[in-house]
Amino acid sequence: MCGSLTRSVSHRSFMTMFLWKAKGRNCSKCQKSIPVERLVSDVVTCGAIRNQSESLGSDLASLGMIVKLIQFLVVSLIIWMVPWSEAGLLQTIATPRVSVSHEARSIQPGEVVELVVSVTQPVASVEATAFEQSILLYPSSGQMVWRGLIGVDLDVEVREHLVSVTVITADESPVHVRYPLTVIPKQFATRQLTVAPQYVNPTPEALARIQQETARTTTIFETQTPQRVWRGSFLAPVPGKATSSFGRRSVFNGQPRSPHSGADFRAIEGTPVTAPNKGRVVLRSDLYFSGNCVILDHGLGLYSFFAHLSGFAVEEGDVVDSGDVVGYVGATGRVTGPHLHWTVRLNTARVDPLSLMEVLFDDGATY
Repeated sequence: MCGSLTRSVSHRSFMTMFLWKAKGRNCSKCQKSIPVERLVSDVVTCGAIRNQSESLGSDLASLGMIVKLIQFLVVSLIIWMVPWSEAGLLQTIATPRVSVSHEARSIQPGEVVELVVSVTQPVASVEATAFEQSILLYPSSGQMVWRGLIGVDLDVEVREHLVSVTVITADESPVHVRYPLTVIPKQFATRQLTVAPQYVNPTPEALARIQQETARTTTIFETQTPQRVWRGSFLAPVPGKATSSFGRRSVFNGQPRSPHSGADFRAIEGTPVTAPNKGRVVLRSDLYFSGNCVILDHGLGLYSFFAHLSGFAVEEGDVVDSGDVVGYVGATGRVTGPHLHWTVRLNTARVDPLSLMEVLFDDGATY
């Protein structure tokens, strides 16, 4: 028996039985006897076919292993591309849940509103827009609580407004939230004052000076320093209570003028005026209406403006801490007597300094 036949038939006894049964076989057509050699040749041919089938099966098995290997490599590549924590565990980046709230005395013209944005996982940053002004927020408790100050200007329309909040996640994906703030009416009193005529009807030369000074202060108030300079509570710059309320409509020598955009503190001339919080001196100058004045930049669009000073204790560019002396109470500019006029601007909005003091007084935030 040839080698190929031996390979094609697994058991010799099977071949013997086959040949024994094949003896005397006739063709189904011609009834002639079929030679055993032909039968053996047929068996060998069948064995070759079987070898080919076995080879094909082996090839298919190899192909299956290759497919599984490719799948393994693809999965491994995906896992490798996903960020891992310091502990080596796979991180799953999920969209954080965002909740928005606020703190304020009231939602009225001239008020300061503290916006509080809480998230369920640390985020890269939080941005907001309110009353068509960009609001800069800062983290106050890790990266989970973000705070920002909103100023409700004296001319804000009384109705519901939407604050747009955008949370930028760790993978730089934005999450958008809308938060309603309803501004309610507030009645302001009117005050009658008598001052020198040149402060009611300035000369052309004085008007040119006023325009230049207004442009300079407007540029300052429109600048948002991206870093928060202030820390904690805001304190009164002089002892005592305010004597003139914020927002009063002013009538000078019988002529209506802009509303009172600050708080007046009565004090003896020469009384030290201290910084209500940390800030950088961005203006030290003599202005037509405000007299000797100092402007402090507290960061994130928040400014303090001190007017009618008798003298200065700082230079432009100085950084002062809360309680540092910046000047002295006086009666320069358009005034009726010695006092301190303290104005606060928040993202250009005219807001009540007393509102700022109350909203940020010992708010319990982690600074």
